[in-house]
Amino acid sequence: MDLTEVLMRNGFVAAEEEAEELLAAAGGDEARLDAMLERRLTGEPLAWITGTAPFCGLWIKVDPGVYVPRWQTEVLARRAVERLPAGGTAIDVCTGSGAVAVTLMRAGARVVASDLDERSVACARSNGVDAYAGDLFEPFSEPVDVITGVVPYVPTPDLPLLQRDTFTFETALSYDGGDDGTAILRRAIAEAPRFLRPGGALLLELGGRQADALQDALEAYADVNVLVDEDGDVRAIEATRL
Repeated sequence: MDLTEVLMRNGFVAAEEEAEELLAAAGGDEARLDAMLERRLTGEPLAWITGTAPFCGLWIKVDPGVYVPRWQTEVLARRAVERLPAGGTAIDVCTGSGAVAVTLMRAGARVVASDLDERSVACARSNGVDAYAGDLFEPFSEPVDVITGVVPYVPTPDLPLLQRDTFTFETALSYDGGDDGTAILRRAIAEAPRFLRPGGALLLELGGRQADALQDALEAYADVNVLVDEDGDVRAIEATRL
C-alpha cells in the first residue's frame, strides 16, 4: 500500500508529510497503521491519531478533543519570544495543548496558562505547562511581561465555511468569536492591561481585517503592529501596554 497515494487520492494536500507521521507513529505495526489510516480517512485530526503535532521546531503532545496547534500560529509565538526580556514571565490564554506556552518556556520564560476546556488544561499540563481551568485571565493575579492568546476569532456566520470535517470532531468552542469574530478578542484586549507590566506585549491571533476593526479597543496600548506570515497573510496583532 502506497500510503502517500492513498492520502492524495482522498484529498489530503500534505499527503507525503502525513504519511511520514503515520508511519513513524505506527512503529512498523501494520495493523496499527491500517487502523490509524482508517481514522484519518474519516477526517479525524492527524494529531489526535499520532498523539503529537509539530510547532516551532518542537513536537507537542495533543490529546483527542484538544485544539491542534497550527503552523499559522508560529508567527505569533516567535514574535512573543522576541518580546520576552531575560528571565521574563508570560501568560498564555486559551492555551489548548500549550504549544505557545511551551515555545515561550523553551526560550526561558516562566509561563502560566489558562483554558476553559478541562481536556486542554490536562493536555497542556502533560506538556509541562503550568495550566489552569478558567476564562481568559480569571486564574491569574500577578502582572507579566508578555501575554499571548489564540482566542476564538472566526465570525459565527463563517463557521459553516470551515473545513467540512472540522465540527465532525471538534466543537465550536475553539473557533466561535461572535458575530464579527472579535467578541473574545475585545475582551482579551480590555482585560490584559491589568496583567501586563508597562511596556509589556500583548499578542493575539486574528485574521482578515479584524486588526482594523479593533483599533478602537486599543487605546491602552502603543506601537500596535499587525503580524503577517511569509505570504503576507495577516496572522496576529501585537500591542505594547502604555
